[in-house]
Amino acid sequence: MSSGCDRNLLHDVLTLLREILPSSVRVLVCLHPTDMRRSFVGLAALAESVCRSDPCSGHLFVFGNRRHDRVKILFRDTDGYVVYAKRLEEGTFRFPSGAGDSLTISSEELWALLSGIDLSSARRRKRYRLPV
Repeated sequence: MSSGCDRNLLHDVLTLLREILPSSVRVLVCLHPTDMRRSFVGLAALAESVCRSDPCSGHLFVFGNRRHDRVKILFRDTDGYVVYAKRLEEGTFRFPSGAGDSLTISSEELWALLSGIDLSSARRRKRYRLPV
C-alpha cells in the first residue's frame, strides 16, 4: 500500500472518529509504554488495571510503545472490542505527559496526536463548553 493510500485511510478514520464520537466518550491515554503484541484481551486488562476504567464503558483507550512509533486504540462497540493500530514509517507520536498512570484527553486532542501534532506546544483558544 502506498503512503498516499495510508494518509487517505488515516484521514478517513480520524474524520470518522471526530464526527461520531459523542462528547460523553472519554479518551484515556495510558502513560506507560505498552507491549504492542497485546491484542483485545491484553489491552482490555490494561484498561482496567492501569487506566482504572471499565473497558466495556464505550470509552477509548490509547496505548503507545516505548519508541512512540506505534499506537493502539481499544474501544468496545455493541458486539465486541475494536482495536485500531498504527505504525509510523518515520517519526514518532508525541504522547502527553502527566502524573499518574493515565490521562484523559479530548477527542480533538486524540485527532491531533494521531495527526502528528505535539500537544505540549499546542495552545487551546477559549471556547464555551456545556457544563457536564
